[in-house]
Amino acid sequence: MSKVAWIGLGTMGFPMAGHLKARGGHDVTVFNRTRAKADAWVAQFGGRLAGTPAEAADGAEFVFACVGNDDDLRAVTLGRDGAFQALGNGAVFVDHTTASARIARELHAAAKDRGGGALDAPVSGGQSGAENGTLTVMVGGDEEDFRKARPVIEAYARAVTLIGPSGSGQLTKMVNQICIAGLIEGLAEALHFGTRAGLDIEKVIDTISKGAAQSWQMDNRWKTMIEGRFDFGFAVDWVRKDFALVFEEERANGAELPVTALVDQFYAEIQAMGGGRFDTSSLIARLERK
Repeated sequence: MSKVAWIGLGTMGFPMAGHLKARGGHDVTVFNRTRAKADAWVAQFGGRLAGTPAEAADGAEFVFACVGNDDDLRAVTLGRDGAFQALGNGAVFVDHTTASARIARELHAAAKDRGGGALDAPVSGGQSGAENGTLTVMVGGDEEDFRKARPVIEAYARAVTLIGPSGSGQLTKMVNQICIAGLIEGLAEALHFGTRAGLDIEKVIDTISKGAAQSWQMDNRWKTMIEGRFDFGFAVDWVRKDFALVFEEERANGAELPVTALVDQFYAEIQAMGGGRFDTSSLIARLERK
């Protein structure tokens, strides 16, 4: 059992921290900017509630964060009463926020200056993966820090992989989002086309899902997509935030991402339709509106 601090109890963080307590058996102290969520977490799982990130991190062997963006991260780590004010010698900071590689490297250096370590560890698997404890975690950082943190992370993950040095986890998450962007648009267009062609879509999917077209999205979202149900976790607003990080890195490294840029604009159309909180499978909605 380890002494753990958890900062950020949103859609993903709430169940992930819960697995640390219920499945991992760790001594968990939580902080959330909205106090009611922290109260609800403690009522459900036990553990302790902290008034600031620094208070949560005081004496912790591992400090986890799962917040919104780079600015949020800086606030809860380096800001007034931030976790790094109390980061102990040898403690490891593990960040599950999808953020920039730049902030990952910044926090890695700051943690080292304080005698600790830092891992950028974004996740894939969505809300259901967080709730079921089956997330995939892609990690950047130092081998020693990863070795210490991996058994703790495994309380809510089915795969935890050290990709490379600091920033590598965030860059891998960008690769993940690039892959998913084109895949969902392809599935949306295929379902739209098949429906307009008068095909029995259930038979079509049952057939092609046994071949090269198969994907997780196809297996899990085709039916809800044609039913117009888009309440399955990762929101359009958030994927566009992720794409902004991708395009920032694209400009820096000289890559070319024409399909991703096009899909990003399709998601902008979904936002304009009032679907900012729809999940990412809602790309089909812009096709079906005509």
